[in-house]
Amino acid sequence: MSAYVIVEIEIVDPVGYEEYKKLAGATVEKYGGKYIVRGGVVETLESDWNPKRIVILEFESMQRAKEWLNCEEYREPRKMRQCTAKTKMILVEGV
Repeated sequence: MSAYVIVEIEIVDPVGYEEYKKLAGATVEKYGGKYIVRGGVVETLESDWNPKRIVILEFESMQRAKEWLNCEEYREPRKMRQCTAKTKMILVEGV
């Protein structure tokens, strides 16, 4: 069953975050993931939630998404993301 990594991002270091993006994409692809949403216009429809940036990744399963997140190839890019942006991340199973 497909699984989705959903990330709310507030970039605090735009230059560093651009470097992160260059490295992260290849790791997502290697683990069979693909970007469904990568930035773009965000419009709040209900509540006071006002995220600056949303990224959604699709993987073939929750297990595969976790393998990507914890893989050796993503270790350094992950540290870069954590230094250049404030993030909230969830993993949800699809239908």
